Amino acid sequence: MCGICCVVDLSLKPGLDDVLTHSAIRHLKRRGPNSSFQLTKTASSHGYQCLFSGHVLHLRGQLTLQPLQDEYNNVFLWNGEVFGGVNVGAMDNDTRIMFHHLSSCNSESGILSLLESVRGPWAFIYYQASSHCLWFGRDFMGRRSLLWQFNHDLQKAMCLTSVNIPLSESDSEWQEVPASGIFRIDLKACVSTKSVHLYSYPWKHNSTQNFTQKHTLSFDLPQISKDLPAIVQLSMNIPGMCLTAPVAPMNRAIPGALSGLPHSLGSSNTATLEDLQIHLGNEHRKALAHQLINVLSEAVRKRVLYLQRDRIITLPEAKIAERKANVAILFSGGIDSMVLAALSDRHVPLEEPIDLLNVAFMMKKLNGPKGSTSKLNKQKKKQATETCHEDGPINGSEVNDLCAFNVPDRITGRAGLKELEALNPSRIWNFVEINVTAEELKEMREQRISHLVLPLCTVLDDSIGCAVWFASRGIGMRTNHGEPKLYSTVAKVVLTGIGADEQLAGYSRHRVRFQTAGLEALIEELSMELGRISSRNLGRDDRVIGDHGKEARFPFLDEDVVSFLNSLPIWDKADLTLPRGIGEKLILRLAAKELGLASSCVLPKRAMQFGSRIAKMENHKEKASDQCSRLQTLSIE
Repeated sequence: MCGICCVVDLSLKPGLDDVLTHSAIRHLKRRGPNSSFQLTKTASSHGYQCLFSGHVLHLRGQLTLQPLQDEYNNVFLWNGEVFGGVNVGAMDNDTRIMFHHLSSCNSESGILSLLESVRGPWAFIYYQASSHCLWFGRDFMGRRSLLWQFNHDLQKAMCLTSVNIPLSESDSEWQEVPASGIFRIDLKACVSTKSVHLYSYPWKHNSTQNFTQKHTLSFDLPQISKDLPAIVQLSMNIPGMCLTAPVAPMNRAIPGALSGLPHSLGSSNTATLEDLQIHLGNEHRKALAHQLINVLSEAVRKRVLYLQRDRIITLPEAKIAERKANVAILFSGGIDSMVLAALSDRHVPLEEPIDLLNVAFMMKKLNGPKGSTSKLNKQKKKQATETCHEDGPINGSEVNDLCAFNVPDRITGRAGLKELEALNPSRIWNFVEINVTAEELKEMREQRISHLVLPLCTVLDDSIGCAVWFASRGIGMRTNHGEPKLYSTVAKVVLTGIGADEQLAGYSRHRVRFQTAGLEALIEELSMELGRISSRNLGRDDRVIGDHGKEARFPFLDEDVVSFLNSLPIWDKADLTLPRGIGEKLILRLAAKELGLASSCVLPKRAMQFGSRIAKMENHKEKASDQCSRLQTLSIE
């Protein structure tokens, strides 16, 4: 994870070195706390200069300062992880490897070939001195954030950055760089035209793949251009070159009658483990579940092992809980996070703990009006005392405070913890209860979270952005090692289950779409979900998690996982004729059952904003798609 930034100056005015404010540097440095460096490249005879700023979170190989510069004056900023496609040795740094390959490319096709081969998340900025060109972009899924901003002031004609940073007054708002391709700017030509001309190189699917769908992916130049200021021109690159997508296109086949496979559970509205076992009795579905386990396990393996590890120091048995975790999981106890935890357990060294980060926002207090001693209120307090903290006794005076955080995700999280402890009692599972009050939410939204969520600005973005920020910060109470104690995770890698619902029909809107318009409409909906995940989710989550000097990793969006799921017809992934808790994400539920998980296998989907109860803290009349007034005012430190 890194904070990267580039400011393009087409005027050669002095003072470019100081264009990034101290506040801007702080925002970038939070993403990359291990090293910071700034470099200005000036081409006086051609009338332009560029400021490059790099801030590194050290995770692999030797600590490498960014921006990198080579003997040919090429400059490179990289915020990514190479998990495959390009050979990176166990002790190598992938930034250096990628820069070496890029510097060796002497053609546009060479650069495209290199980037399309990378497996893993990335955003990059590359200055190619020989051609006076600036290349930049995000990976096919958009798993790393990159924003752009354009300005009529030619000294700051364009800025590229990982995160919304405060600059001086500008002519346009920050926007996410579309993940539908990569871009190139001819800086020498920009000086002569006094405008910014972007050339696009869109992604396309391999036309040899035998699937019923258009092979050139959507890259809507008019729509992208509409959102750009007048000084910016956007066009397809002149040779019409594309990058080959790293994932297979979606299988849009409509299956016929599936003999031998149950399609209904009768009148039952509640899914049970016995129902899942019935489906596992079908060899075809069982085989697919094991294929998913294998490909997802490999995705998790790469994401929990490709990081810098300190030498394990043997601790006495009495202090074994003091070992530090390198990997944390955003954990609700739902099917997605449970599967990630179970697969992480396969690959994280046994002597390392795994941190399970469980966030809850304060609900209304249980006690009624002053002096109220109603029977109902006493029953609520008694029930809360019994269920609020099963790990140990709590002080009676703390019942209301603790149980105000007894939200649905906290309840399922504790239940999930017990399943994991039964699955591997030798593992140290740190269940971290992260409790957020309304006052702290308001304070941190104003100070930190607002600028991270932007340029997204809906009520839903606010709710999820805040929930993910507090969860990934990882400061709370560790409750499952004796008495609850304050705990702060030091894990630099945070796994999240995003991508499972989008691919496996996990949202309630998918069931509604299927029931109202049929299977073809559901397939179109899932295709749209995956196509827009970069703009709706991933850039925001990368910015929010990265603010803590941690790296978000998304196993469900591994290229091989997506290709495997895309290769399957819809009915092999989900069966929405079945009840909630089994029909959606059916293949994942079957895989979870085969992994040895129990009740979590049949938990219905519950969105994070509802499970954590952050949605209950704000205006109940708001719609998720409404513009969020709480994000309109930024606190610039």
